[in-house]
Amino acid sequence: MSHHTVTIENSGETFRCADDVNVLIAMEKAVCKGIPVGCRNGGCGACKVQILSGDYAVRKMNRAVVSAEDEAQGVVLACKVFPRGDVSLRALGRAWKPA
Repeated sequence: MSHHTVTIENSGETFRCADDVNVLIAMEKAVCKGIPVGCRNGGCGACKVQILSGDYAVRKMNRAVVSAEDEAQGVVLACKVFPRGDVSLRALGRAWKPA
């Protein structure tokens, strides 16, 4: 298992993330707050980010939240992205608030 550095450009935070852990979980374990957290399973889109640089893999995402066109531009959900090298990203999502 490899560990990679993730940098959140909006907040300047950095943290380590194993390649078998999604970015959102690694961020929470590192007690960082640069990416908004919502449902944690890809349904709400709160953790939407744009990968600015680095290699990564994604798991299936809800197309109502992230379109194929968005994904082609590096827009993914932090709860569904796994780094394969050091990654730099920008948080795009908004904080999720229950009704």
